[in-house]
Amino acid sequence: MGSRNQEAWLLENGNNNVNHKGLSKEMRHGRTAHNMSSSSMRKKSDLTIVTKLRSGLLRNILVNIQEVILGTKLSVLFPAIPLAVVAQCFGFARPWVFALSLLGLTPLAERVSFLTEQVAYYTGPTVGGLLNATCGNVTELIIAIFALSHNKIAVVKYSLLGSILSNLLLVLGTSLFCGGIANLRQEQKYDREDDEEGDNASEEAVIGFWSAIAWLVGMTVLIALLSEYVVQTIEDASDSWGLSISFLSIILLPIVGNAAEHAGAIIFAFKNKLDITLGVSLGSSTQISMFVVPLCVIVSWILGIKMDLNLNLLETVSLAVAIVTTAFALQDGTSHYMKGLVLILCYVVIGACFFVQRIPFNQSNVTNVTLKPATEAAFTA
Repeated sequence: MGSRNQEAWLLENGNNNVNHKGLSKEMRHGRTAHNMSSSSMRKKSDLTIVTKLRSGLLRNILVNIQEVILGTKLSVLFPAIPLAVVAQCFGFARPWVFALSLLGLTPLAERVSFLTEQVAYYTGPTVGGLLNATCGNVTELIIAIFALSHNKIAVVKYSLLGSILSNLLLVLGTSLFCGGIANLRQEQKYDREDDEEGDNASEEAVIGFWSAIAWLVGMTVLIALLSEYVVQTIEDASDSWGLSISFLSIILLPIVGNAAEHAGAIIFAFKNKLDITLGVSLGSSTQISMFVVPLCVIVSWILGIKMDLNLNLLETVSLAVAIVTTAFALQDGTSHYMKGLVLILCYVVIGACFFVQRIPFNQSNVTNVTLKPATEAAFTA
């Protein structure tokens, strides 16, 4: 315990060359596929100038800012966060608030994964795995809770269903397709031991434990703020853009909210590391279906809101098709770009169905379904 505190002190005071050989193998390799996927979107920070500062407090602040804010390739999207707040406070067009909030959620979701991983280095694999299960889908969870508080049951159902469909079909399909094209002359198999041993051996924490906790709390607050903006403005965006609530919730929200995780899965597929890709897509879908969805039902019961999982025919069929198609694509333990193409086309067909579907939005539930051509819907919105 003392050595762990010493490592945290060294990290907080600008010394990043901490020796982690004393840690157990489980702690050094206790990262989940979700964390490893997000790590591909990170970039190495140059701390040469920062470490020369004499002031320990100033050095600590600058190291944290450089690692947390600038340590990701998605840092260019951070300005969308204050822009969304300004647009909301000064009454700009609400569809702009919706778009800026979605863009701001993208780097925040990736940074939460990074900070969860940093905390796991000090707490061990058990607590780290529990923390990852809680924070891995924090964006979807917070959006669902705010939608419940505004009695928008349809948004809750659609956003969670969309996350499952996106992970099973879009993320996995794009990864298999890109990985198959990049490795045409090489047979792609799922070999977990090779992937994990190659990537985790040299990883180490870059910020201290309490700094990671503080940043994690701050990022969660920002996600909650932007999620509230998304829930408040989704109807205005639907009316302005001529898109249905179901399309925005099932297709747009999951794609933008998990863009960093999705991109990481595709990058690992290019490197022929399909186990990480499978861990991201299937693991995230499992977390949503087995943790987030039941938790939302419990929260709705606590809030006194009647929420069930009674989906319409199109949603039910879409989920069944996604599960069956994914199962058949993975049953032989090998990958091919044609399998990925089938999954992508399946997702495109499902997305097209929700694009032309016009569902009257009711804050208590969704009952009646009518179909209109997309062009007519755009003119009448």
